[in-house]
Amino acid sequence: MTIPVSIFLYCLALKGPALPPPDVRPLQDTMLHRGVTAHRGNSAEFVENTLPAFQSAIALQVDWVELDIHRTRDEKIVVNHDRTTGRTGDRDLSIAESTYEELQSVDIATGFRKKHGLSLAACPPQHMPLLEEVLPLFVNAGGVRLSIQPKADCVEEAIALIRRFGAAEVVGFNDGNLEYMSKVKALAPTVPVFWDRPADADIDRDIRIAREKGFEALVVHREGITPAVVRKVKAAGLEMGAWTVNEGQQMKNFLNIGVERIYTDNPRLLIRIQNELK
Repeated sequence: MTIPVSIFLYCLALKGPALPPPDVRPLQDTMLHRGVTAHRGNSAEFVENTLPAFQSAIALQVDWVELDIHRTRDEKIVVNHDRTTGRTGDRDLSIAESTYEELQSVDIATGFRKKHGLSLAACPPQHMPLLEEVLPLFVNAGGVRLSIQPKADCVEEAIALIRRFGAAEVVGFNDGNLEYMSKVKALAPTVPVFWDRPADADIDRDIRIAREKGFEALVVHREGITPAVVRKVKAAGLEMGAWTVNEGQQMKNFLNIGVERIYTDNPRLLIRIQNELK
């Protein structure tokens, strides 16, 4: 029997990884210009926001891996997108109202397994990781960096963990919440911020705010990306990003008009298209 490539890669990943203008802070080795961003890890092939998804993205040598964080009832910082576990897990718990131990009882691979028609053997149970389990993966990841999206007011705790693990040079933050992103700059001015914006954003206003706050990039929803928007953002000395882009032709279009950062669930496809356009 032939084993599907996705399942083979999934099982392999379980064993571990195979491997600006004057007013904007200059970033070492132009890291913002390398913007293949694996959204919640390599979430097309692995359970989102899990260690295998992050390890796979690192093995692909993406530029950035994006993840989401929440605070548990017992003050742990966990990695998960939703406020509850119902969409991905076999139990529906509120993260803020649950302890970390309680959350560990949830198999967050359940939704992925059902969506892809995988057996339990092909897609083993997964549990919600702590941010402190993820950060060490990126300290020596060969240039792959981590973008953290706080879904709750836990920026201060996240930055404390970043400092504890010596990860300040390999992380950034992204979110649409201006309060949270401003707090990042207040607590850690050298950590880059990628401000996520909706498709209908007032781009002139957002550019002004981003420059005032010292943010490094605007990341606009894919439906709001036009050549004019890209020109305005880049003319202001900011990096241009798009979220979340999974269709190949749209990836090509955005790369061709100068979008540097692209968040995608399918980083393998984006890397292939990027290489084709070189």
